[in-house]
Amino acid sequence: MAVAVAGVLVAAGAVTYSVAEDGGTGADAPAADSADAGFARDMAVHHQQAVEMSYIVRDRTTDEEVRRLAYDIAQTQANQRGMLIGWLDLWGLPKVSPDPPMTWMGMRGMSGGEGGALMVGMATDAEMKRLGTLNGKQAEILYLQLMTAHHKGGVHMAQGCVDKCTVGVEKRLAQGMVEAQQSEIGLMADMLKARGAKP
Repeated sequence: MAVAVAGVLVAAGAVTYSVAEDGGTGADAPAADSADAGFARDMAVHHQQAVEMSYIVRDRTTDEEVRRLAYDIAQTQANQRGMLIGWLDLWGLPKVSPDPPMTWMGMRGMSGGEGGALMVGMATDAEMKRLGTLNGKQAEILYLQLMTAHHKGGVHMAQGCVDKCTVGVEKRLAQGMVEAQQSEIGLMADMLKARGAKP
């Protein structure tokens, strides 16, 4: 575990350094209301829920396929979240904004907002609570359904950064998110089908 954590920190440090070399500091740093900053703030929050959801289901099932997927999602998104927050620090920008989520995408007032869901694709408070009460196959199905919706919202946001962000390494990270999460959406569809359920 210590080796894995050290590896994540080294990778995050390397990516932060690459941002500094990629027009992301000093006079070239993004503004607080830029797409770069908005994406970093919003996706950090979006990722945090995916991490929480994944750790919940790991405790609610013994199915190795679901537990492996949940662990991979949790580790990947926790790592990416660290990068996003690190970039905001590097840019000297606040981690919260007075504007509603997704304003940087031109979607002011169109984020989640219902039942505690802050952004598109995010689970509501009630859905998160329900996931924590289920076990076995029921927990697996709800997790896969919630994470499918979560990934679809994440892909939408990441594609927005690909289209609007100006810091090259952040655009590349966003493109990687689009590709990885689309692949996982397909995998989760197959896993749901195997359990007699739909996304």
